[in-house]
Amino acid sequence: MPVTDPQLVVLILLLGAVLVVPLFQRLGIPSVLGYLVAGIALGPYNPGPVSINAEITRPLAELGVVFLLFAIGIELPFSRLKTLRRLIFGLGVMQVILCGAAFFGLSMAFGLSSNAALVVGITLSFSSTATVLAILVERNEAVSHHGRIAIAVLILQDLAVVPLLVLLPLLASAPDRMASALGLAGIKAALAILAIYLVGRIILRPAYRYISVIRNAEVFTAANLLLVLAVGWFTAQAGMSMALGAFLAGLLVADSPYRHQVEADIEPFRGLLLGLFFMTVGLSIDLPYVADHLGRVVGITFGLVLVKAVLIALCGIAIGIGPMQSFRVGVLLAQTGEFAFVVFSRADELNLLERDQSQTLVAAVVLSMALTPALAGFGRAVTLLWRKKTARNMFPTAADEKSGHVVIAGYGRIGRAIARILSEHGIDYVALDLDIDRVAKARTVGLPVYYGDASQPGVLRSVGIEQARAAVITVNKPRTAERAVARIRQTVPDLIIIARAHDLTQKQILAAAGATAVVPETIEASLQLAGLVLRSTGMDVDTVEQTLRRQRQNVELPLGPVPLGDGISPPACPL
Repeated sequence: MPVTDPQLVVLILLLGAVLVVPLFQRLGIPSVLGYLVAGIALGPYNPGPVSINAEITRPLAELGVVFLLFAIGIELPFSRLKTLRRLIFGLGVMQVILCGAAFFGLSMAFGLSSNAALVVGITLSFSSTATVLAILVERNEAVSHHGRIAIAVLILQDLAVVPLLVLLPLLASAPDRMASALGLAGIKAALAILAIYLVGRIILRPAYRYISVIRNAEVFTAANLLLVLAVGWFTAQAGMSMALGAFLAGLLVADSPYRHQVEADIEPFRGLLLGLFFMTVGLSIDLPYVADHLGRVVGITFGLVLVKAVLIALCGIAIGIGPMQSFRVGVLLAQTGEFAFVVFSRADELNLLERDQSQTLVAAVVLSMALTPALAGFGRAVTLLWRKKTARNMFPTAADEKSGHVVIAGYGRIGRAIARILSEHGIDYVALDLDIDRVAKARTVGLPVYYGDASQPGVLRSVGIEQARAAVITVNKPRTAERAVARIRQTVPDLIIIARAHDLTQKQILAAAGATAVVPETIEASLQLAGLVLRSTGMDVDTVEQTLRRQRQNVELPLGPVPLGDGISPPACPL
């Protein structure tokens, strides 16, 4: 039964989302696919009790894209771009160019026009931000090495979507005047961006400051909605898309102190409208057509995943990430993302793509996203298998045995700093770490760093723990650090064990496990900052030292240097 009443359409779509999306989430399937399936079931091309035409919901659904671009802009403060600039503008740019060129060539080979192939090639090079981030967060891998690399690439891809959306109307309306049209669009975009920036700097922060003083949550939310829609309207009047304006509005807020509250206020609108957009995409999918051309859809999907995984891995190796991390990132980002629905839907409207072409591509994108959890699991399994296999060659041999050395458990940021200081003073060390890529990189330059768990007796014997003068525990995971301290103390009862702790609670745990001295990094950092502040006020050095020594006594930190044997002692903390 066709449904045309807008109010009833919204009710049916909400009911479909409420029924389908929670079920998908319980099965570990991304909610994006749940919205798509709900839309497919309610679409006019598929058998069902009701059918809804996508044109009814399209105007409202487009606001989901607007709010999505605004959220992306908020997530990209200048500080974050600066920190990840090598990965974003190195690996990210290289990946989009190579994948885009490869898919452009394949699209031309399959008979698409040059303009359509350009759109398809660039779009297929993008990955699913929503799906990948959900998997990383669910598996606690968002701050892991491969997680940070994947996020950096996703940031560049999100940035690249903006010019692509601007490019679409030009490709459709003036392909023979592309250079002049792009030049005019570039000038208009630059003027619009400059105007938005100046207005934002002059008006935005004072306005938010005034609104925050009122302490009215409804007014603050209304101001956020006004910002998104007003800037989007302005860019639309300038001949660009509302999505671009929303992205620029997000950038204005990204470095402001109101960023997190704005993001929290916008989130419900973004989630609801974006879900409506994905359901609208589902409404336009012709399931019988996809079933009739299933072989083509599956072939495109697996070709897409394979080509993309290989090219991303090669890009990672080229910039020096390491083969296994590059492989894992390549597999994780091998799908095509939700922006493909935005681009292909718009390209279909502009007649850049024929209907059967857009149907096939959208179906392949959906299938590639559905494969993402399995691909992520495959990448993790291969990485673990490779680590177990290569770790056998990462232990010290008899020729590597030392005496009078320091064993460092954990070769991260702090462990590397300690190793450098020991080397400067001619003190031998052997380091252990469970990050195989970190170990492999250190081994390639001849450093005595080995793969191993410092809580395992066999590993400790292999690094000569009984002949060591001290052990330093710098591992980041509290339970691992506790087990390492206890095992070393059990193996060598009189060995000096110096451990790093996050806070006083962990300090007490490590001390009880057998550590000779424990330094809580948060406390020690605050004491060093306090010492600098006291000196800046003109206080003499002796008074500062006495104050800090008294504070260390209050938190039960070691007062003096711990002897390492042979007359060598570490320097006192330089306060």
